[in-house]
Amino acid sequence: RAPVGDAFVDMTASCVACRACATACPSSVTFGRLMEGSRQAIAGRAVPWWQRLAYRTLEHPRLLAGLTAAGGAAQRAGLVPGRVADRLSLPRLPVRREPLRPTGTDVWLLTGCVMDAWQRPVHRATIAVLGAMGVGVALPGPAAACCGALHSHAGLHERAAGLARRVMGAFPGDAPVLVDSAGCGAAMKEYDRLLGTAEAARFVTRVFDVQEWIAGRADALPPARPGRPRPRIAVQDPCHLRHVQRAEASVRTVLRPYGELVELTDEGRCCGAGGSYSSLQPELAGRIRAEKVAVIHRARADVVASPNHGCAMWL
Repeated sequence: RAPVGDAFVDMTASCVACRACATACPSSVTFGRLMEGSRQAIAGRAVPWWQRLAYRTLEHPRLLAGLTAAGGAAQRAGLVPGRVADRLSLPRLPVRREPLRPTGTDVWLLTGCVMDAWQRPVHRATIAVLGAMGVGVALPGPAAACCGALHSHAGLHERAAGLARRVMGAFPGDAPVLVDSAGCGAAMKEYDRLLGTAEAARFVTRVFDVQEWIAGRADALPPARPGRPRPRIAVQDPCHLRHVQRAEASVRTVLRPYGELVELTDEGRCCGAGGSYSSLQPELAGRIRAEKVAVIHRARADVVASPNHGCAMWL
């Protein structure tokens, strides 16, 4: 019954919501749920109109694709300042994108919003790996354009619930739904809590991080090429994979045949990306990232592997 003052709003907004505290808590307090509930309670004063508008953009794939192409052209013309690109975690944006093509009906692959607009080569690589295992991939329609993860993190509960229902409808049947972005997968695995329906409870049993699903069938992966160098691979565990999905071991199962895995010494600490956190709290996010980058440099790895597009772009 205490009043919600500025100090509470600032504390809530400045938390990266990595959920490491929930993993460490001996009493298993579900801090992530408490934080999302708190943010829902203060969303009216803590989420400005421009942030809501940005999130709505993610729900419209054609609009997002057009803005991405325009941003890519601006980058090539040298019109995007480096500090802006850093704050928004912008990679080199594509001006044109090759279309994705389904290859079968064994599994579904979530295409999503930013992942499809900015990181479509990851989707193509995922489809290629699954194809090498003899697995056909089906692709959803535009209803699966956004999983609602950022809306949920910001406390925009009703919008997140609406998007969850849309996404569920985009994957008919019983085939597994694979996700190659850990943040999206974590959100989809909590649709049952978000919606509280039997339909949602059934749906979440079909959702798998792509590494998680492949790890259960690792024998079907193609062998490493003879004579090819084995790179030193540092695995950066996204918080949503380590603390929400608890599936970080799967990444190592998939990568181990192809390189020498190097464990980072910071015990899976957050990289600071945190969905939109790096844009909303750039100073704090930058400090967290600096610590992560220092740990990665000490690992002396050839490759840094991250199963989440937000972490990869931020790093």
